[in-house]
Formats: sequence, structure tokens, C-alpha cells
Amino acid sequence: MSVPMLKIGAVLSTMAMVTNWMSQTLPSLVGLNGTIISPDGTHERIVSGLYPGSEEGWQVYSTASDPDGRCVCTVVAPARNLCKRDPRSRQLRLLTEQVQNVSQSMEVVDLRTSRDLQYFRDSEPLLRGVDGRLHTYVANPRTLTAKGLQELKGQMSQLRPLLSVVDQYRLDLQTLSTLRMELLNLSVMLASIQEEVGAYDYEELQQRVLLLETRLHSCMNKLGCGRLTSVSTPITVRASGSRFGSWMTDAMIPSSDSRVWSMDGYYKGKRVLEYRTMGDFTKGQNFVQHLLPHPWAGTGHVVYNGSLYYNKHQSNILVQYHFRSRSVLLQRSLSGAGYNNTFPYSWGGSSDIDLMADEMGLWAVYTSIPNAGNIMVSRLDPRSLDILQSWDTGFPKRSAGEAFIICGTLYVTNSHLAGAKVHFAYNTNTSTYEYTDIPFHNQYSHISMMDYNPRERALYTWNNGHQVLYNVTLFHVIRSDG
Repeated sequence: MSVPMLKIGAVLSTMAMVTNWMSQTLPSLVGLNGTIISPDGTHERIVSGLYPGSEEGWQVYSTASDPDGRCVCTVVAPARNLCKRDPRSRQLRLLTEQVQNVSQSMEVVDLRTSRDLQYFRDSEPLLRGVDGRLHTYVANPRTLTAKGLQELKGQMSQLRPLLSVVDQYRLDLQTLSTLRMELLNLSVMLASIQEEVGAYDYEELQQRVLLLETRLHSCMNKLGCGRLTSVSTPITVRASGSRFGSWMTDAMIPSSDSRVWSMDGYYKGKRVLEYRTMGDFTKGQNFVQHLLPHPWAGTGHVVYNGSLYYNKHQSNILVQYHFRSRSVLLQRSLSGAGYNNTFPYSWGGSSDIDLMADEMGLWAVYTSIPNAGNIMVSRLDPRSLDILQSWDTGFPKRSAGEAFIICGTLYVTNSHLAGAKVHFAYNTNTSTYEYTDIPFHNQYSHISMMDYNPRERALYTWNNGHQVLYNVTLFHVIRSDG
């Protein structure tokens, strides 16, 4: 091989070896072999907010003993732990982002090197031919003819793109030098974090935290009920649909159903979109469509044990639609209930009848003329839609922005607009009421649906074309033997 080819081959070999070494060695250097990097986007925040994991969990605040010697724990849930705000955790997140950036840069260099190497290989016969001709003409100048000179010029023009490839190699060498400096910085950062952590293994600590949070979550699931004390800042899941609508997951406890349903609009709608998971809903993918045989009214729908319960358009008839069989299982009139904007919430929208579910079962919130427009709350049998028991709360429905029920207590907001707060609570267990002052941030200024999901201890809201979640803080007293 000629001297020019040897030099080019040496450059390519060096580039390939360096790129290969960095792509294989860097992850192990920073201790992240097998780690999947995920950006801190909307869906991750949602999942952590709903399902306690490494960044969200249940926290025991105090313990004591009652006169019988049993353990009494006061719990507020959910409560954020400090892991997410720990400086070392932030450093690790920064570290993984930098590793990802370095890895992507290496992939680009590696791809370009492989492509250009192939180009050099394809050009090698031409380069050898030009090299041979030049040697011949140098040894015997008389053999150089006008035709030979023209052919040589043509071959040289074909080789001219190699100059830009060589220029790119020079730039890649600068890139590799920059990556080398970033690698050194990452090593320094990693050493600093390891020194702070000391003898503890990070993965082992994470597993211990997850185990503890799982046990606390299990404890929370065994709780009876609690009283609402606060509502978290809003978590925007997605922006989709019109100004009004509803979205939900199955409220049945226990249930492993991860599907999400969306129903856009409040007037004569029939189309229900079913997404496989919350992640699919946030991305708007992997969904199927259900066309209901009867249109709906309002946004007060609920999914309970695999069925959609909704108010039939221009009537006080309740409909049970089963998703898997795609059929209506039941229709029943909610006797005396107003409909068609007779007694809606303050925002209107045919919100006369609001169906909801909590830890105790299926409920209907509505009113009638005999009740003078005050909110009625009735517990329903989900199999027959018979009314099991009813309560007159005394609160005028037209003055309510929205309502939701937690542990048999109906909570009513004073507005659907900005500045809204949970203003009134009616406890069906004691048939008593109280005025409350629990603020929450109405981020998009027009809530047309607000429902509690007992499986996830979260409020689902449709806010001016945005699907939003709120975590709730409930006050509990846990009593257990031992």
C-alpha cells in the first residue's frame, strides 16, 4: 500500500478504536450499565404522583400507644420524601444526562467514521490507479500524453471529495478531545458522589427505600377512611379536546385495570376513547374507540368495575355500559332528579346529574324540585342502580362549582373559576355538614369535571381543555395490634 493510504488507514483505525472504547467503557466507568435514561417529563411525574415509588410515598409522622397498649399512628398521605431534593440525587440525574449526551455524541462520530471508512475503501482502487500512473509519469515523462493527462485529471476530480472527509476527521478529533474532557469531569463528579455516599451502596439503599414505601403503601390501603385536609398543586397530564369534558380510570378497589378513558364535550356525545395505560393517554397513542348507543349529558361520568355509568341525554336515566362486551347492561331512571340544565353546577353544561365513586361504592349527586334545588347525594347499587340511601345536604347546587366524594363525605367547591376552594363538606356517615376552607390552584380557570379516584387517592379534573391531577392529603388515625 502507498504512503498516503497507510496514513489514511492509520487515522481511521485510531478513530474506530477510540470510538469503540468510549462507547463500551464509559457506562461502566460511571456505574450505569443497564440503566435506562428517561427525561423528567409529564408522564413520569404523573406516575410518581399516583403510585408511590422512589420519589413519592406514604410517611408516618408520629406513633403512640393507647390505654390498651395498641399502636396508634398518625399518617398524612401522600407525603413527599426528601430523596428528590437531595443534592446527591440531583448530581446523579445531572450525571446521567451528561452520560447520555456523551454517548449520543460518540454514536454520531462512530456512524460517521464507519461511513467514511467505507468511502475510503471504495476509493482505494482509484487511488492506487492514480498513484501507479504518477509513478510511471515520474519515471518516464515521455509517456505522458494529452489523453493520459485528461484521464488523470478526471480521476483526481473523483478523489477530490476525500479532502472534505479529511477536514471532517480534523473536526472529529476536536470532538473527541472535548468528549475526553467531559469524561474526566464525569469521573471527578462520580468520585465526589461516591465519597459523600460512603460505604452505602446506592442501589441497595434505593431498594430499601422502595421496600419501606411499599409497606407504608400497603398500610395505607388497609386504612378505612380519612378527612380531606389539603389539595396539592396541579399536575397537568395532557392538553387535548375542547373546553369541557371528562377523563377517568376505574375507581373500583381493588383493581389492576390500568386503562384510561376520555370523553370530550358535555352535549350529545357518544365517542369514548379508551387508552391502554396512563402513559399511552399522555402521548395520545394505543387507544380504541367505543360508540355509545345512547348520547350522554354533562361530564359527571364514572368508570366502576369495568363499566361506564353516565346520564342519558335529555333525561334523568342512568346508563351502565360495559366496555369489554361493548353493550348496555342496565338503564334506570333517577326518580325526581332534574336534568337538561334544570339544576346544573354553576358552569352549566347539563351537569344536573353527577355520578362518582369512592371507597364505599357508587354515588349520584343531583337535586330535584321537592328539594328546592339543594344537593342530594344518593348511594347506588352498581348492579341494579337502585338507591340504597339518600341525604339532603342543604347546599344549593347552582352555587357549587363542582363536587367529589371521599370516604362517604361529599366535598363541594364554591366556584369553577379561578380562586375556587373546597368550601363545604357533608358527611353521610354522621349526616352532618361543615364549611371548610381548603384552597387549590385552578390553573386554567375553568373546571368542568372534578372526581376523586379512591384507587389512586387523586382528583381527576378537566380544566379548560387540560387533563389535570391533584393529589389529596387525608388525615388518618391507624390502629393496629402489636
